[in-house]
Amino acid sequence: MAVDLGSRTTKAVHVARRGQGFALCGYTLLDAPIYEKNLPPDLLSEHLKTVHQILRSRTRHVCLTVGANEAQVRHAELPNMPVKDMRQVLKLNSKSYLQQDLSGHVFDCHPCAPARANQTNNKASAPAGLAKQKVLVAAARQQFVDDFSQGIKGAGLIAACITPALLGPVNAFEKVMPELFEVGTVALVDLGFKNSSICLLRDGELLLSRVVAIGGDRMTADLAENLGISYAEAEGIKIGMPQEVQTQLEALLLPLGRELRASIDFFEHQQDQAVSLAFVTGGPAQSEFIMETLQREIMIDCKLIKPTSFLQLELPPQQAVEIEQVAPQLTVALGAALAAL
Repeated sequence: MAVDLGSRTTKAVHVARRGQGFALCGYTLLDAPIYEKNLPPDLLSEHLKTVHQILRSRTRHVCLTVGANEAQVRHAELPNMPVKDMRQVLKLNSKSYLQQDLSGHVFDCHPCAPARANQTNNKASAPAGLAKQKVLVAAARQQFVDDFSQGIKGAGLIAACITPALLGPVNAFEKVMPELFEVGTVALVDLGFKNSSICLLRDGELLLSRVVAIGGDRMTADLAENLGISYAEAEGIKIGMPQEVQTQLEALLLPLGRELRASIDFFEHQQDQAVSLAFVTGGPAQSEFIMETLQREIMIDCKLIKPTSFLQLELPPQQAVEIEQVAPQLTVALGAALAAL
Protein backbone atom coordinates (compact mmCIF):
# COMPACT_ATOMS: atom_id res chain seq x y z
CA MET A 1 0.00 0.00 0.00
CA ALA A 2 1.43 3.38 -1.00
CA VAL A 3 0.01 6.66 0.26
CA ASP A 4 0.69 10.06 -1.30
CA LEU A 5 -0.23 12.54 1.45
CA GLY A 6 -1.21 15.66 -0.46
CA SER A 7 -2.06 19.05 1.02
CA ARG A 8 -5.69 18.70 -0.05
CA THR A 9 -6.20 15.14 -1.28
CA THR A 10 -4.63 11.86 -0.22
CA LYS A 11 -4.01 9.45 -3.08
CA ALA A 12 -3.47 5.81 -2.14
CA VAL A 13 -2.97 2.61 -4.13
CA HIS A 14 -2.73 -1.09 -3.39
CA VAL A 15 -0.18 -2.72 -5.70
CA ALA A 16 0.80 -6.40 -5.67
CA ARG A 17 3.44 -8.45 -7.46
CA ARG A 18 2.19 -10.80 -10.16
CA GLY A 19 5.10 -12.92 -11.38
CA GLN A 20 7.51 -10.51 -13.09
CA GLY A 21 4.87 -7.76 -13.22
CA PHE A 22 2.53 -5.82 -10.95
CA ALA A 23 -1.20 -5.50 -10.44
CA LEU A 24 -3.26 -2.54 -9.26
CA CYS A 25 -5.74 -4.03 -6.79
CA GLY A 26 -7.36 -0.82 -5.61
CA TYR A 27 -7.04 2.92 -5.17
CA THR A 28 -8.70 5.78 -3.34
CA LEU A 29 -8.73 9.57 -3.32
CA LEU A 30 -9.98 11.20 -0.14
CA ASP A 31 -9.68 14.48 1.74
CA ALA A 32 -6.32 14.90 3.47
CA PRO A 33 -6.26 15.60 7.22
CA ILE A 34 -6.57 19.23 8.29
CA TYR A 35 -3.77 20.37 10.60
CA GLU A 36 -2.00 23.58 11.52
CA LYS A 37 1.71 22.96 10.96
CA ASN A 38 3.04 19.40 11.17
CA LEU A 39 0.77 16.37 10.86
CA PRO A 40 0.58 14.82 14.36
CA PRO A 41 1.32 11.07 14.52
CA ASP A 42 -2.09 10.26 16.07
CA LEU A 43 -3.94 12.08 13.28
CA LEU A 44 -1.78 10.32 10.68
CA SER A 45 -2.58 6.97 12.33
CA GLU A 46 -6.33 7.56 12.10
CA HIS A 47 -6.02 8.66 8.49
CA LEU A 48 -3.98 5.59 7.53
CA LYS A 49 -6.52 3.32 9.23
CA THR A 50 -9.24 4.91 7.09
CA VAL A 51 -7.19 4.47 3.92
CA HIS A 52 -6.45 0.84 4.80
CA GLN A 53 -10.12 0.12 5.39
CA ILE A 54 -11.22 1.77 2.13
CA LEU A 55 -8.66 -0.18 0.12
CA ARG A 56 -9.65 -3.43 1.87
CA SER A 57 -6.02 -4.40 1.61
CA ARG A 58 -4.68 -7.45 3.41
CA THR A 59 -1.14 -6.14 3.40
CA ARG A 60 0.13 -4.24 6.42
CA HIS A 61 3.15 -2.86 4.59
CA VAL A 62 2.84 0.79 3.63
CA CYS A 63 5.01 3.34 1.83
CA LEU A 64 4.49 7.06 2.48
CA THR A 65 5.64 9.96 0.32
CA VAL A 66 7.34 13.07 1.66
CA GLY A 67 6.43 16.37 -0.03
CA ALA A 68 8.79 18.98 -1.46
CA ASN A 69 8.56 21.12 1.68
CA GLU A 70 9.72 18.28 3.93
CA ALA A 71 12.28 16.45 1.77
CA GLN A 72 15.28 17.54 -0.26
CA VAL A 73 16.72 15.68 -3.23
CA ARG A 74 20.27 16.59 -4.26
CA HIS A 75 23.27 15.25 -6.12
CA ALA A 76 26.60 14.95 -4.32
CA GLU A 77 30.09 13.60 -4.93
CA LEU A 78 30.85 11.10 -2.17
CA PRO A 79 33.70 8.67 -1.51
CA ASN A 80 33.19 5.21 -2.93
CA MET A 81 31.84 3.37 0.13
CA PRO A 82 28.79 1.37 1.26
CA VAL A 83 25.50 3.30 1.38
CA LYS A 84 25.26 2.96 5.16
CA ASP A 85 28.62 4.73 5.48
CA MET A 86 27.51 7.45 3.05
CA ARG A 87 24.55 8.16 5.31
CA GLN A 88 26.82 8.50 8.30
CA VAL A 89 29.24 10.79 6.43
CA LEU A 90 26.38 13.11 5.46
CA LYS A 91 24.98 13.07 8.97
CA LEU A 92 28.32 14.19 10.38
CA ASN A 93 29.30 16.66 7.66
CA SER A 94 26.42 17.54 5.34
CA LYS A 95 27.72 21.05 4.68
CA SER A 96 30.87 19.82 2.96
CA TYR A 97 28.99 17.63 0.51
CA LEU A 98 25.62 19.39 0.12
CA GLN A 99 26.67 23.02 0.70
CA GLN A 100 24.05 23.27 3.44
CA ASP A 101 24.02 22.44 7.13
CA LEU A 102 21.38 19.75 7.51
CA SER A 103 21.98 18.76 11.11
CA GLY A 104 19.05 16.90 12.62
CA HIS A 105 18.27 15.26 9.27
CA VAL A 106 18.21 11.65 8.16
CA PHE A 107 19.71 10.73 4.78
CA ASP A 108 19.48 8.07 2.12
CA CYS A 109 21.72 7.64 -0.90
CA HIS A 110 21.49 6.09 -4.34
CA PRO A 111 24.81 5.75 -6.24
CA CYS A 112 24.37 6.85 -9.87
CA ALA A 113 25.93 4.82 -12.65
CA PRO A 114 27.52 7.23 -15.16
CA ALA A 115 25.87 7.49 -18.56
CA ARG A 116 27.25 4.85 -20.91
CA ALA A 117 28.70 7.44 -23.27
CA ASN A 118 30.73 8.98 -20.46
CA GLN A 119 31.94 5.86 -18.63
CA THR A 120 35.15 5.43 -20.65
CA ASN A 121 36.01 9.14 -20.56
CA ASN A 122 35.37 9.34 -16.82
CA LYS A 123 37.66 6.41 -16.12
CA ALA A 124 40.40 7.85 -18.31
CA SER A 125 40.25 11.33 -16.81
CA ALA A 126 39.86 10.43 -13.12
CA PRO A 127 42.99 11.28 -11.09
CA ALA A 128 44.82 8.27 -9.75
CA GLY A 129 43.79 7.35 -6.20
CA LEU A 130 40.63 9.50 -6.27
CA ALA A 131 37.67 7.21 -5.67
CA LYS A 132 34.49 9.25 -5.67
CA GLN A 133 31.10 8.71 -7.22
CA LYS A 134 28.00 10.69 -8.02
CA VAL A 135 25.20 9.98 -5.57
CA LEU A 136 21.54 11.00 -5.45
CA VAL A 137 20.84 12.08 -1.87
CA ALA A 138 17.46 12.41 -0.14
CA ALA A 139 17.21 14.21 3.19
CA ALA A 140 14.40 14.89 5.65
CA ARG A 141 14.26 16.06 9.25
CA GLN A 142 14.75 13.21 11.71
CA GLN A 143 11.74 14.37 13.75
CA PHE A 144 9.55 14.34 10.65
CA VAL A 145 10.59 10.79 9.77
CA ASP A 146 10.09 9.69 13.39
CA ASP A 147 6.57 11.18 13.39
CA PHE A 148 5.75 9.34 10.15
CA SER A 149 7.11 6.09 11.58
CA GLN A 150 5.11 6.55 14.77
CA GLY A 151 1.96 7.31 12.79
CA ILE A 152 2.41 4.16 10.69
CA LYS A 153 2.96 2.03 13.78
CA GLY A 154 -0.07 3.58 15.49
CA ALA A 155 -2.23 2.47 12.54
CA GLY A 156 -1.12 -1.12 13.03
CA LEU A 157 0.90 -1.01 9.81
CA ILE A 158 4.52 -1.69 8.92
CA ALA A 159 6.70 0.98 7.29
CA ALA A 160 8.05 -0.44 4.03
CA CYS A 161 9.68 2.86 3.08
CA ILE A 162 9.32 6.63 3.21
CA THR A 163 10.25 8.23 -0.10
CA PRO A 164 10.34 11.75 -1.63
CA ALA A 165 7.24 12.44 -3.71
CA LEU A 166 9.52 14.04 -6.31
CA LEU A 167 10.80 10.60 -7.32
CA GLY A 168 7.36 9.01 -7.80
CA PRO A 169 6.93 10.10 -11.45
CA VAL A 170 10.49 8.96 -12.23
CA ASN A 171 9.83 5.45 -10.89
CA ALA A 172 6.52 5.23 -12.75
CA PHE A 173 8.02 6.48 -16.03
CA GLU A 174 10.72 3.80 -15.88
CA LYS A 175 8.00 1.12 -15.99
CA VAL A 176 5.64 2.89 -18.40
CA MET A 177 8.29 3.61 -21.07
CA PRO A 178 11.36 1.50 -20.24
CA GLU A 179 13.06 1.93 -23.63
CA LEU A 180 12.78 5.72 -23.62
CA PHE A 181 13.83 5.78 -19.97
CA GLU A 182 16.98 3.80 -20.73
CA VAL A 183 17.98 5.71 -23.88
CA GLY A 184 16.43 9.16 -24.12
CA THR A 185 16.38 12.70 -22.78
CA VAL A 186 13.01 13.76 -21.40
CA ALA A 187 11.35 16.09 -18.91
CA LEU A 188 8.84 14.84 -16.35
CA VAL A 189 6.45 17.51 -15.07
CA ASP A 190 4.16 16.82 -12.12
CA LEU A 191 1.39 19.38 -11.53
CA GLY A 192 0.66 19.14 -7.82
CA PHE A 193 -1.67 21.00 -5.48
CA LYS A 194 0.76 23.45 -3.84
CA ASN A 195 3.83 22.88 -6.02
CA SER A 196 4.80 21.60 -9.42
CA SER A 197 8.03 19.78 -10.13
CA ILE A 198 10.20 19.06 -13.14
CA CYS A 199 12.69 16.21 -13.39
CA LEU A 200 15.10 16.00 -16.33
CA LEU A 201 16.36 12.54 -17.24
CA ARG A 202 19.00 11.33 -19.63
CA ASP A 203 19.68 7.66 -20.31
CA GLY A 204 17.99 6.49 -17.13
CA GLU A 205 19.63 9.02 -14.81
CA LEU A 206 17.95 11.90 -12.99
CA LEU A 207 20.29 14.82 -13.71
CA LEU A 208 18.26 17.84 -12.63
CA SER A 209 15.14 18.44 -10.56
CA ARG A 210 13.36 21.58 -9.46
CA VAL A 211 10.23 22.41 -7.49
CA VAL A 212 8.15 25.46 -8.47
CA ALA A 213 5.74 26.98 -5.95
CA ILE A 214 2.85 27.07 -8.44
CA GLY A 215 0.23 24.33 -8.44
CA GLY A 216 -3.43 23.59 -8.93
CA ASP A 217 -4.42 25.40 -5.72
CA ARG A 218 -3.00 28.72 -6.90
CA MET A 219 -4.65 28.32 -10.31
CA THR A 220 -8.04 27.62 -8.73
CA ALA A 221 -7.78 30.39 -6.10
CA ASP A 222 -6.72 33.02 -8.65
CA LEU A 223 -9.41 31.87 -11.05
CA ALA A 224 -12.05 32.18 -8.31
CA GLU A 225 -10.85 35.68 -7.42
CA ASN A 226 -10.71 36.88 -11.03
CA LEU A 227 -14.19 35.58 -11.84
CA GLY A 228 -15.81 36.39 -8.49
CA ILE A 229 -16.90 32.81 -7.90
CA SER A 230 -16.36 30.29 -5.11
CA TYR A 231 -13.27 28.10 -4.88
CA ALA A 232 -15.41 24.99 -5.43
CA GLU A 233 -16.95 26.46 -8.58
CA ALA A 234 -13.53 27.44 -9.94
CA GLU A 235 -12.19 23.94 -9.24
CA GLY A 236 -15.12 22.45 -11.09
CA ILE A 237 -14.61 24.48 -14.26
CA LYS A 238 -10.80 24.37 -14.31
CA ILE A 239 -10.62 20.95 -15.94
CA GLY A 240 -13.78 21.25 -18.07
CA MET A 241 -12.60 24.66 -19.23
CA PRO A 242 -15.54 26.62 -20.65
CA GLN A 243 -14.40 29.01 -23.36
CA GLU A 244 -14.99 32.12 -21.24
CA VAL A 245 -12.35 31.25 -18.61
CA GLN A 246 -9.51 30.27 -20.94
CA THR A 247 -8.05 33.79 -21.07
CA GLN A 248 -7.88 34.02 -17.27
CA LEU A 249 -6.36 30.56 -16.87
CA GLU A 250 -3.81 31.14 -19.59
CA ALA A 251 -2.50 34.18 -17.70
CA LEU A 252 -2.14 31.99 -14.58
CA LEU A 253 -0.24 29.30 -16.48
CA LEU A 254 2.32 31.64 -18.03
CA PRO A 255 4.51 32.02 -14.89
CA LEU A 256 4.60 28.23 -14.45
CA GLY A 257 5.51 27.76 -18.11
CA ARG A 258 8.33 30.30 -17.84
CA GLU A 259 9.78 28.58 -14.75
CA LEU A 260 9.66 25.16 -16.39
CA ARG A 261 11.25 26.52 -19.58
CA ALA A 262 14.03 28.14 -17.53
CA SER A 263 14.84 24.76 -15.96
CA ILE A 264 14.94 23.12 -19.37
CA ASP A 265 17.20 25.89 -20.75
CA PHE A 266 19.59 25.44 -17.81
CA PHE A 267 19.70 21.68 -18.33
CA GLU A 268 20.29 21.97 -22.07
CA HIS A 269 23.13 24.46 -21.55
CA GLN A 270 24.69 22.39 -18.75
CA GLN A 271 24.42 19.01 -20.50
CA ASP A 272 24.71 20.19 -24.11
CA GLN A 273 21.67 18.02 -24.82
CA ALA A 274 18.30 19.07 -26.26
CA VAL A 275 15.03 18.11 -24.56
CA SER A 276 12.31 17.46 -27.11
CA LEU A 277 9.63 15.69 -25.08
CA ALA A 278 7.86 16.27 -21.76
CA PHE A 279 5.53 13.89 -19.94
CA VAL A 280 3.02 15.52 -17.59
CA THR A 281 1.22 14.07 -14.57
CA GLY A 282 -1.12 15.37 -11.87
CA GLY A 283 -4.78 16.37 -11.73
CA PRO A 284 -4.56 19.54 -13.88
CA ALA A 285 -2.90 17.50 -16.65
CA GLN A 286 -6.34 16.09 -17.49
CA SER A 287 -7.24 19.45 -19.06
CA GLU A 288 -6.45 19.60 -22.77
CA PHE A 289 -6.24 23.38 -22.56
CA ILE A 290 -3.70 23.28 -19.72
CA MET A 291 -1.59 20.76 -21.66
CA GLU A 292 -1.75 22.85 -24.85
CA THR A 293 -0.81 26.02 -22.98
CA LEU A 294 2.16 24.38 -21.24
CA GLN A 295 3.34 22.94 -24.53
CA ARG A 296 3.22 26.37 -26.12
CA GLU A 297 5.12 27.97 -23.23
CA ILE A 298 7.88 25.40 -22.75
CA MET A 299 8.15 24.93 -26.52
CA ILE A 300 8.42 21.15 -26.54
CA ASP A 301 5.88 18.40 -27.14
CA CYS A 302 3.88 17.60 -23.97
CA LYS A 303 2.17 14.26 -23.48
CA LEU A 304 -0.05 12.97 -20.69
CA ILE A 305 1.60 9.95 -19.11
CA LYS A 306 -0.56 6.89 -18.40
CA PRO A 307 0.96 5.55 -15.17
CA THR A 308 -1.24 2.43 -15.09
CA SER A 309 -0.34 1.17 -18.57
CA PHE A 310 2.20 -1.38 -17.25
CA LEU A 311 -0.15 -2.75 -14.57
CA GLN A 312 -2.62 -5.59 -14.56
CA LEU A 313 -5.92 -4.10 -13.40
CA GLU A 314 -7.62 -6.12 -10.67
CA LEU A 315 -10.06 -3.42 -9.64
CA PRO A 316 -13.65 -3.40 -8.39
CA PRO A 317 -16.06 -2.71 -11.29
CA GLN A 318 -16.69 0.95 -10.44
CA GLN A 319 -13.00 1.72 -10.04
CA ALA A 320 -12.23 -0.04 -13.32
CA VAL A 321 -14.58 2.40 -15.06
CA GLU A 322 -13.03 5.48 -13.43
CA ILE A 323 -9.33 4.56 -13.54
CA GLU A 324 -8.54 6.33 -16.83
CA GLN A 325 -9.86 9.61 -15.42
CA VAL A 326 -8.04 9.52 -12.08
CA ALA A 327 -4.82 7.79 -13.18
CA PRO A 328 -2.76 11.02 -13.61
CA GLN A 329 -3.37 11.82 -9.93
CA LEU A 330 -2.08 8.40 -8.84
CA THR A 331 1.36 8.70 -10.47
CA VAL A 332 3.26 9.66 -7.32
CA ALA A 333 1.60 6.94 -5.23
CA LEU A 334 2.26 4.31 -7.91
CA GLY A 335 5.92 5.37 -8.11
CA ALA A 336 6.18 5.11 -4.33
CA ALA A 337 4.73 1.59 -4.42
CA LEU A 338 7.38 0.60 -6.97
CA ALA A 339 10.10 1.98 -4.69
CA ALA A 340 8.86 -0.29 -1.90
CA LEU A 341 8.43 -3.37 -4.12
